[in-house]
Amino acid sequence: MATTDNSFNGMTEHCPECELDTLHEVSVQIRTESLKKENAQFSREPYRVTECQQCGHRKSQRMNNA
Repeated sequence: MATTDNSFNGMTEHCPECELDTLHEVSVQIRTESLKKENAQFSREPYRVTECQQCGHRKSQRMNNA
């Protein structure tokens, strides 16, 4: 489970690379999943992106699995 950190731009989460709970920068990105130009406007999905501030390991997870 993630917990908020006292710093302005991060959360403390477990990093599989560091094998520790470290400060992570967390953001949400809207990504287009379709490669076809005519369908691109209908294929945008939100992704939760985390980056470990210790080692730089990045992980993204699709937020809507409908």
